[in-house]
Amino acid sequence: MKAVRLHGYGDVGQFYYEDVPQPQPAADEILIKVAATSVNPVDWKLRRGYLKDVMPLAFPAILGNDVAGEIAILGAGVTGFQTGGRVMGIVNHSYAEYVTEKAANLARIPDGLGMEQAGVLPVVTLTGAQLMERGVQPVAGATVLVTGALGGVGRTAVHAAKQLGARVIAGVRAKDKGKAEGLGAAAIVAVDDDAEIASLAQVDAIADTVGGAVILKLIPKLKKSGVLASVVGRPAAPDRPDIRFAEVVVQPDPARTCQLAEDILKEKFRIPIGARLRLAEIQEAHRLAEKGGIGKVLLVP
Repeated sequence: MKAVRLHGYGDVGQFYYEDVPQPQPAADEILIKVAATSVNPVDWKLRRGYLKDVMPLAFPAILGNDVAGEIAILGAGVTGFQTGGRVMGIVNHSYAEYVTEKAANLARIPDGLGMEQAGVLPVVTLTGAQLMERGVQPVAGATVLVTGALGGVGRTAVHAAKQLGARVIAGVRAKDKGKAEGLGAAAIVAVDDDAEIASLAQVDAIADTVGGAVILKLIPKLKKSGVLASVVGRPAAPDRPDIRFAEVVVQPDPARTCQLAEDILKEKFRIPIGARLRLAEIQEAHRLAEKGGIGKVLLVP
């Protein structure tokens, strides 16, 4: 089969589209014929070597964590799935024509949802939902600020917060405030505008997808006993013992993945696809994703 392998840390020139052995499913696993995957921020951070202390790679490495595809082979002991069925989920090594994953980690793709749309959903939607539901855990009526609200994770966090009855403030860049009106948030704040931050009332919680200087400016806006939940790690700032910090690392949850896909199908929220490229075009795909600001970068075999 064809796959994209990373041969070392560095720029996109370390990627090679090449022939590799096709994997075979072990017991309780499924072999998936990949129809779609996507580029997530963790991918280019891994490529750059930014995460090598916590997530070291053995080269050559196949990256990729999203998958939507068709069941090619059922491993021994797998029940509840059929060959030819459509599945989606968070996996490893999905920059390839085939990938294996435990059946327990996979969700069926809802009828009516296309493979390509499904292929950009698992990582960002589940991360955003868990950021809110496991990290923030807002009570109804609480005010929650979501940073990076126009990103895939942020969009899902806004959606999940609204489902829980929270009042949501969408944190975006000043130039994107118009785009953020479609999120259905109660308010929008430009997190790159010091004057707007200064005028922001205190909030019960912050769901952070951005980190860096932005979150350092926002932490003083948290109420005592408030919550800072993050998918980008603990901020490099003095601890506030009067708030709760929650670091969220996404975990597979097929049932929730399916629910979020159903919500996408029902147009309750959306994850825009900004570019569609072939696996062989991986270098350009990573350039676009690392630059950001265009929506999800879809990859198809």
